[in-house]
Amino acid sequence: MKVIIFGATGTVGRQLVKQALYRGHEVKAFGRNVFTDNLPADEKLELVQGALFDEGQVFKAIKGCDAVLSSLGGDSSGSDVTRSLGMKNIVAQMQKASVRRIVAVGGMGSLNAEEELLVMDTPEYPKQFLPVSKEHLKALEFLKTSTLDWTVVCPPDIINAEPTGIFVTAADYPPTPNSNRINSGDLALFMLTELERNEFIHHRVGISN
Repeated sequence: MKVIIFGATGTVGRQLVKQALYRGHEVKAFGRNVFTDNLPADEKLELVQGALFDEGQVFKAIKGCDAVLSSLGGDSSGSDVTRSLGMKNIVAQMQKASVRRIVAVGGMGSLNAEEELLVMDTPEYPKQFLPVSKEHLKALEFLKTSTLDWTVVCPPDIINAEPTGIFVTAADYPPTPNSNRINSGDLALFMLTELERNEFIHHRVGISN
C-alpha cells in the first residue's frame, strides 16, 4: 500500500513512518521540516516538503496514494487552526484526487460520554483542554460531511514511548478500562492496523493502554 503521512515529524507521525516502513508500505512523509528531522533512510520513504494549507502541494502529494494517515498537531491555545483547516484541505484534496481512505488522530473530547453528550461537554472535563478539543471537533466535522472512508482515533494523553501491543479500544466511546494515556507507538500501531483491517470506518475510536 502507498500511504502519505501528514504530521510526519511529530511524536505520533515519526512512529507512523517507522512502523509503516516496517510493514512494507511505500510511504510519503509530508511536512515543512521533513528534510531536517532525521527521518529514517529507506528506499520506500519519499520526503515531500510542503505547506499544509497549500491546495496544489497537498493535492500533488496525495495523488496516486492508496490512503492517508494524519497526525496533525499544533499548540493548545485555540488560536492554532492547523488541525481544523489542515484537515479541511486534506479532505478537499483527497476528494479531488479520488483517494477515499483516511485514518486520523483526533482528541478524546470528541468521543461520546453518553448519548448526545460529548466528553468535552461534561462538567468534569478540564477547561484548559477545551480550545484544542474544539479544533479536533471541527476537523472531525469536515470528515463527517465528506465522501471519504474515515476513521478518527481519539486518544487521551499521548506518551512518547514505543509500542507495547497492549491496549484497548472502543467505537465512539472511551474504552474500558481507561488509563487516560496511550503510548505514541501503540497509537501508531492501531492506526496502521485499522488502515489494513477497516474495522472502524465512519467511527471515532477511543484508545488506552
